[in-house]
Amino acid sequence: MRPKVAVFGGTFNPIHHGHLRLALDLVQQLGFDQMLLVPCHIPMHREDPSVASQRRARMVELAVASSPTLKLDTRELKRGSVSYSLDTLAELRQEQGREASISLIMGMDAYLGLPRWHRWLELLKYGHIVVISRPGYVMPEDGELAAFDREHRADAKVLEQAVAGRVVHLDIRALAISATEIRTLTAAGLSTRYLLPETVRRYIAEHGLYAARAPETTDKS
Repeated sequence: MRPKVAVFGGTFNPIHHGHLRLALDLVQQLGFDQMLLVPCHIPMHREDPSVASQRRARMVELAVASSPTLKLDTRELKRGSVSYSLDTLAELRQEQGREASISLIMGMDAYLGLPRWHRWLELLKYGHIVVISRPGYVMPEDGELAAFDREHRADAKVLEQAVAGRVVHLDIRALAISATEIRTLTAAGLSTRYLLPETVRRYIAEHGLYAARAPETTDKS
């Protein structure tokens, strides 16, 4: 069987159980050998995160420390410039070789904005795109993205058969947790217990991240 590698990028500001459960579900359902969590250094399509990329990467490292398949990948931080998914896929293809199946994971909300991405039509030269459904987001019936999707859409079994070139849509469970919610609770000094790994929660508290005042001072949960 060909190696199967997935790329799950994001700001991870901070990483939480929603990210981690989705990543694990994808590994279990699609049989990825590795799921690379790639913190974005300088995002192109959203405002700069409030926390430095090195600290966001450290939180990812803490979150996946005991996982055999979820791995931190810091290549976009080391690149030191604006984060382009095309560059990441091209580097991975060179590293993994011609026989590996590589998949870029994204939510439907991000996929709808794909035509604004850097050289987006070249992404499928290096890997597949796996699109996760999101409540309230649906594919348009016409336009550039709709035509692209119709041309390249395939069933998930294509990830075993081909190394790149297809778009797979999945309707998969996602926990209703948001990084915005975690940042808001932390700034208010309220507990974020059970929303993210304890190692990450402690790291946030120890470094005073996201906090308008000292976090967890009254946490009695």
